[in-house]
Amino acid sequence: MNNKFDIKNNSDIAWCPGCGNFLIRKEIMSVLEELKLSPQELVLVSGIGQAAKMPQYVNSNFFNGLHGRGLPPATAIKAANPQLTVLAFGGDGDMYGEGGNHLLHTSRRNPDITLFVHDNMIYGLTKGQASPTTNFGFETPVQNFGVFERPLNPIALAISLEITFVARVFCGHPEQTQEIMKKAINHKGFALVDIFQPCVSFNKINTHKWFEENTYYLKEDYDPTDRDKAFKKAYETMPFPLGVIYKNDGRKTFEENLHIYQKNDTPLVKRSTNLSNIKNEINKKI
Repeated sequence: MNNKFDIKNNSDIAWCPGCGNFLIRKEIMSVLEELKLSPQELVLVSGIGQAAKMPQYVNSNFFNGLHGRGLPPATAIKAANPQLTVLAFGGDGDMYGEGGNHLLHTSRRNPDITLFVHDNMIYGLTKGQASPTTNFGFETPVQNFGVFERPLNPIALAISLEITFVARVFCGHPEQTQEIMKKAINHKGFALVDIFQPCVSFNKINTHKWFEENTYYLKEDYDPTDRDKAFKKAYETMPFPLGVIYKNDGRKTFEENLHIYQKNDTPLVKRSTNLSNIKNEINKKI
């Protein structure tokens, strides 16, 4: 792919041949190019996992942190410079498992960031144990008698938390996926896009064909602002609905609520620092 977000050093990409992450990378780079963003005004943030390697394979600023900890630095980066476009990437284990608590509190804050979760219903980096979205009865090297926990429903959870943009796509549909990605990035507020993707090495059930046969697209007359209907859609499975399932444009963002931007919209990183004022404030507290 020849666009400004492509890496130029010919580094090997450490994903298995046929991995859905390749499709997601191609789709997000096409979207970034179409939105006419520059690498300098973009920051990609992630934790640990196969999906979390994404920022290393896109020509932009990036922060790669701890397992499940992608959302806190993404929130902080956006707060320090609201002029940046901030995208977080992670897998279903990274974001819904280790990072589940951060997902809860990011929803409360509503920062203007976009979270893309690569949902292959398995832990890919750590060799195939069950993730929070693994289906009931799925046999793994760890759960060798079959998974008996109820799988997490990330769409229903997101709607219950009032995440202001909630969508699901399948990476095997490039045009539809890119359209939803653009809508999520352009949305003002916290956006979650759950991306179905096959794991060709450790999940032989939820394959490309399986996602094709067990998903459908919401009709054009579907209203994503109706929260009650969105909840009902969230609980539909086999087939799973794809598209923008819920949207709420009525909440202020985290950055808009911060007192530092109430009278001055200059990003923190572009403001001068007066050490004497800082010392005075500290002394007041003491």
